[in-house]
Amino acid sequence: MKPALIVALDVPTVEEMEAALTRLPDTIEWYKVGLELFCAEGPAILEPLKRRNKKIFLDLKLHDIPRTVANAVKTAASHGVNLLTVHAIGGRAMLEAAAEAARECKNPPKLVAVTTLTSLSQDDFTDFGIIRSVSDQALALGNLAISSGIDGLVTSAHEAGALRKAFPAALLITPGLRMPDGEVGDQKRVATPAFAVSQGASHLVVGRPILQAEDPSSATAMIFADMRSVL
Repeated sequence: MKPALIVALDVPTVEEMEAALTRLPDTIEWYKVGLELFCAEGPAILEPLKRRNKKIFLDLKLHDIPRTVANAVKTAASHGVNLLTVHAIGGRAMLEAAAEAARECKNPPKLVAVTTLTSLSQDDFTDFGIIRSVSDQALALGNLAISSGIDGLVTSAHEAGALRKAFPAALLITPGLRMPDGEVGDQKRVATPAFAVSQGASHLVVGRPILQAEDPSSATAMIFADMRSVL
């Protein structure tokens, strides 16, 4: 599978999203809508993307009791999204309910489970009382999710190689990507697009390095070039 670039629309309003879309090249097929934008505007925020025939990654990181998550999956599917996140740490019953709900949909979205947020480090794990390493936690939760019927995983590029080896058919979505000279921001485990591709990522999520660039088209072209450099 040729790796896909997903641009994260990490903006607070539909007006800012529309402005961003007008500055971005049509070569971008995928866009991510996260909690901030979805909570601000509701499901209507997806309409501008559907009008442009774009693929939608709805990143709500669902984590609740099984029935609630299953109903949320069905509702998201009714809005025509292509990818939807759940939290692997929600447990087997929740993950299985989500997977079953997706299968019942007319146009089922692919479900991807978050293993470990890229904003977390080993120090954070210590605070949580988790004694496993970040890598071991990603593998354990990855196995839980995939064995529960989830289509793929959201993971740092640093854990992607091990997950690709363990789950060769899974979708692997890698956020926290920056060019070598890019700002790290609030991410702790960042990597370049080329590194993510080399580790087996199927979808690469990039936000600020494109949205905040002086020339978003040029920034996008640089990221595509970096991705192709290891293919």
